[in-house]
Amino acid sequence: MTAVAKQGGTAQSHRGKRAYLSGLAAEDIVERHYIALGCSVETRRWRGGGAEIDLIFRDGDRLLFVEVKAGATFDDAAQRIGWPQIHRIMKAAEVFAAQQALAATDPLPEMRIDAALVDGQGMVQIIENVSMAG
Repeated sequence: MTAVAKQGGTAQSHRGKRAYLSGLAAEDIVERHYIALGCSVETRRWRGGGAEIDLIFRDGDRLLFVEVKAGATFDDAAQRIGWPQIHRIMKAAEVFAAQQALAATDPLPEMRIDAALVDGQGMVQIIENVSMAG
């Protein structure tokens, strides 16, 4: 019985590690996409305000907060994003922006929350202002 439990745990840990590495690869692809658009990376996998934000970029005076989702298709990836998660990211983005403003004694910067979808071929589709969509 112990051997069966260990095998199940091992398969689960392999799936978890594979999902983690797949997520990192998708984030790398999206990071390169935004850099090619002229954005600069502020940070990756920032935690605060009750959520984790995958990627944060600066585009001029604007901060871009990006949630990355991967799937076999863009539709599969989009199905992995829910409104509760978007709301958590919005709150976390406000915390991050407020910390940046306090550090620089500047007003809050303009902000945008995007969803970056990566399909099984490594192609990227950006949904800008995802908090305003729907």
